[in-house]
Amino acid sequence: MRMGLAEGITWRRAAARMLVRWLALLALMPAAAMAQDTPVTVLTGGMLISGLSVPPLHNARIVIRGERIVAVGPAAEVAIPAGATVIDTSGQTMMPGLIDAHAHLFMIGFGDEAGWFKWLQGAGRKYSIEKVMELSAWQLLMSGVTSAIDLGGNATESISLRSRIEKGEIPGPRLQVSGPLVTRRAFGGFPAEASAVITTPKEGADVVDRLVRQGVDVIKAHAGLTRDDYFAIVKAAHANRVKVHAHVYAEADVRNAFDAGVDVLQHMGSAGGPTYSADLVRTISESNRPIVLTAAHRSWIYPDTVQFPGRLQDPVLKGLFPADIWAAMQDSFREWPAESYFAGINRQIKFRSPQVKQLIESNALMGVGTDSGTPMNFNSDGLVREMKVLVDEGLSPLEVIADTTRVNARIMGKPDLGTIEPGKLADIIVVPGDPVYHDLNNLFWVQTVVKNGIVYKSQGKPVVKMPE
Repeated sequence: MRMGLAEGITWRRAAARMLVRWLALLALMPAAAMAQDTPVTVLTGGMLISGLSVPPLHNARIVIRGERIVAVGPAAEVAIPAGATVIDTSGQTMMPGLIDAHAHLFMIGFGDEAGWFKWLQGAGRKYSIEKVMELSAWQLLMSGVTSAIDLGGNATESISLRSRIEKGEIPGPRLQVSGPLVTRRAFGGFPAEASAVITTPKEGADVVDRLVRQGVDVIKAHAGLTRDDYFAIVKAAHANRVKVHAHVYAEADVRNAFDAGVDVLQHMGSAGGPTYSADLVRTISESNRPIVLTAAHRSWIYPDTVQFPGRLQDPVLKGLFPADIWAAMQDSFREWPAESYFAGINRQIKFRSPQVKQLIESNALMGVGTDSGTPMNFNSDGLVREMKVLVDEGLSPLEVIADTTRVNARIMGKPDLGTIEPGKLADIIVVPGDPVYHDLNNLFWVQTVVKNGIVYKSQGKPVVKMPE
């Protein structure tokens, strides 16, 4: 992808603005932050996709001091500080760390969800729920996911894991966690602690208050809720200054959640039914309220696996699991097409493209999430598969990258994330070649992962060990 004259001018102007911001940032930094012992890392030589609405910049350089980016621009114009650790990214692409707006870290892609938790209670009882979440967190980070929203799990373990990652005790993406699903019916196969079953709107509000006191970051409104439930849940959550993510498929549920003020519509457009009414889609698009499709998790993963079942025995994937978990996973895949999770797959495949295209064409604000951990939906490739669907159905690669970084950072309420600019947190990944030219396919092979200025993966190899 060659940069024309106008694009070059755009980048020079953007670089100039970045330099001004950098100088302002340096002026505000205390002397201690500028001390020589503050680590400085430089990524240099590769193409830069910043996450902003500007063309990629070739032969770029990023300077990181501590956990922050302090300079970005053409390599010829950005000096390498003395004593810096330099990572050569020539022939590769530097871009913001990916963000998954819909993850489930207590699952790993087992053939059936209920079977996974039964295995943990039996042959796999040495693995606690939190230990499984540690493994998922490591897999996500090694795959270039530097932030994620965990939307459904055990509250105690989820909160503990998030805190341990924040303290630097274990590697993983920075997390926002919801704890249990707020629902009218317990989710079959999940641990009892992962569902907060309500029978009245007031109970819904009370559950929200309890979960916020316990320490969750967001609320997950799940299945079977009434219109009044949504209003009560949203009112309580917003009073506590937390967002509500709603699990919605049917048009009536989407409408009820939207009218109640739900902050993020999750699964909308995830196949299984006809397209939505034009009025509903236009209303959502005009509201600028984000939707997260999770389109690939059934209706693309199933036919992709039929076409190439060997993906379930991928040796690279095998290397991301302890041997006993890997063996149990292989057993769980023996009859995977017959699993109840895929009972409606023919209908979902029929409607998948019309629904996704409808939402893309509506120009709705779109985040990107995976429903990771669900059957055959692995932490190692789920987000890239989701991104690929959006490209294949009509979005450009640069738009999808921005949706997965800048828009998802907005969904998380994290203005310090999502783009590569001076002053932002240094969450950066490096992938081989040009993901724009390759329609994102090379995002499957993340070579370098930097989070908060710390290198967790280098030259394709983890710097930190897999949890055992």
